[in-house]
Amino acid sequence: MIYNFYRLKYIVFIMSCLFNSLSYFIKESSCQIRQKICDYLESNLPIMDGIETSCVLELEHKSASSYITSMRSTSTWGGAIEIQAACNIWNMCVNVRNDRDHCEKKIQFIPINNHYDRTIDIYWTGGHYEPIRS
Repeated sequence: MIYNFYRLKYIVFIMSCLFNSLSYFIKESSCQIRQKICDYLESNLPIMDGIETSCVLELEHKSASSYITSMRSTSTWGGAIEIQAACNIWNMCVNVRNDRDHCEKKIQFIPINNHYDRTIDIYWTGGHYEPIRS
């Protein structure tokens, strides 16, 4: 069987689109960003007030540890949980322009401490993230 490695690299790129988008602003590789976010989640550091991070992860997966193990893989898509963790780690506000329903809504994520040094903007189609370059 012959594999098209360029296509495979493209598929991995697409599945890591959130992390690739964040790397445009953070200036670390998407793999490093993914692992730092997973380390943050694994440490059970807060992503929401009033609920343990492990409990939030268990809403998405059988256990927090299985969620994190899955998220460490480049074949797993990131989402709101990872965006919130990134806000907390890099002390930034992330505005997500939601074009999924063609209504241009903006979803804003801010660090749990409500203080941030910068704001970044990313675009979401419902299945793909892209950085909004200024």
